[in-house]
Amino acid sequence: MRFRLGLLVGFGSGYYLGSMAGRERYEQINRTIAKVKRSDAYEVATEKVHEAVDTGVAKAREVVDSAHTNGDEPLATTAPAGSEFLPPPTGPLP
Repeated sequence: MRFRLGLLVGFGSGYYLGSMAGRERYEQINRTIAKVKRSDAYEVATEKVHEAVDTGVAKAREVVDSAHTNGDEPLATTAPAGSEFLPPPTGPLP
């Protein structure tokens, strides 16, 4: 789903920037974008996105704080089981 959304956003922005060759079409796109931004659906969608981001940030902070207060290893140095992660060498290099 993320890929599809990214593809649509990329296509839309490319089309928008590429349409500058035709001034009339460019102005039409600008008017449509302005209408969308003024719509209630746009405001609801942006509020939901902000809430989702805030929730994600709060969860990430909780994970980091709990790892820090429990004395666990930092999250960046641990690897999931079965991953291709190799720890750095511990002895002198050959």
